[in-house]
Amino acid sequence: MRRHPHPLAAGCRTLLAAALLLASAALTGAAAQGSAAAEPDTRPAGTTATASATHPTRTTATPGTHPVPGESAGTTTASAPDPAAPHRGRVTGARTPDRSPARDRAVRAFAEGRRAAAREGGPDRSRRPARPDADLTHDWWGVFPQPGTHDGITATHTVDPAYHVRDSENFTYAPTTKAQNSCMEVVTAYWQSGPELWAWDWCGAGGPAKTLPIDAAFLAKYTPGGTAPAAYSVQLVREGGSGNTWGAYLYNHRTASWELLYRQSGKDQSGLDHGWDMFEIYASVNPATGVGWYCTEARNTVFDSSAVKLRRDGAWNPASPADSPWTDPAPNGRDFLCPALRFLRAGANDHWTVRQ
Repeated sequence: MRRHPHPLAAGCRTLLAAALLLASAALTGAAAQGSAAAEPDTRPAGTTATASATHPTRTTATPGTHPVPGESAGTTTASAPDPAAPHRGRVTGARTPDRSPARDRAVRAFAEGRRAAAREGGPDRSRRPARPDADLTHDWWGVFPQPGTHDGITATHTVDPAYHVRDSENFTYAPTTKAQNSCMEVVTAYWQSGPELWAWDWCGAGGPAKTLPIDAAFLAKYTPGGTAPAAYSVQLVREGGSGNTWGAYLYNHRTASWELLYRQSGKDQSGLDHGWDMFEIYASVNPATGVGWYCTEARNTVFDSSAVKLRRDGAWNPASPADSPWTDPAPNGRDFLCPALRFLRAGANDHWTVRQ
């Protein structure tokens, strides 16, 4: 990681005193955010408890680089909970979606994009598959945990309830995450019917098995107050028992616990042998602007995934260059129908931001 040291000049007592005061304040704040007392809980098999509970993380990024202290471009703040916090209760409000022509279009585009990626050997942008529709551009960017590196993934994803999609053929799935061989993908889905969270079933009938609207009730439970932009934390883990059984969880900040969103077992039918945590679009050009519809509609939206961690041998560790390579070190916004789009590698493969 590239760093820029800022040594104190000899004799600058005022600066030294200010630094000491800031350090003291930081320690005081950290103490005030200590974890709650431990209590009995049930965790997915293989999960190892850690000492911390919820800790806020601030990261700073510049396009195509690791974070550089002191630079403000791309800064985001989000609270990342302990992956080994208690697992109890279920996500209320999640439902099995009704069929509709609009949802069928969304499902068809999503599924065809994954099938095309599998035919090409994986979602490597240098081998981008054919578009699922002649009028749609399908593109993606993020990190891809490799086979054999994990049996669980967790991340903190931003949401923007103010981002509304006008065109029925356009979909932004960002962030979206899946573990290797997991039975579900958890998707932040922006489409004409409004922003939702999807638990896409990859071991059963396919399509969104559970949907959850990103509304005031969602924000109150699953995003901590005071952060901007709002962000929720998701976890996918392989659980004990027979077969390939997986659970998808959301972290409830009110109860300080992971709640079950969806559980499924069987064989992963995605056709891809790795996981992902990425920004993804299905977009067409707005003839009035000459860029993708979403480029204007999401001008003020920050798509951010932070605290990406993989579970291996019961331990959670940040995604790294060794196990989670980037799809492209320097993508171009023009390939995404949005020249102003910036792709920020905000961490060593455990944090990314896409914004204008």
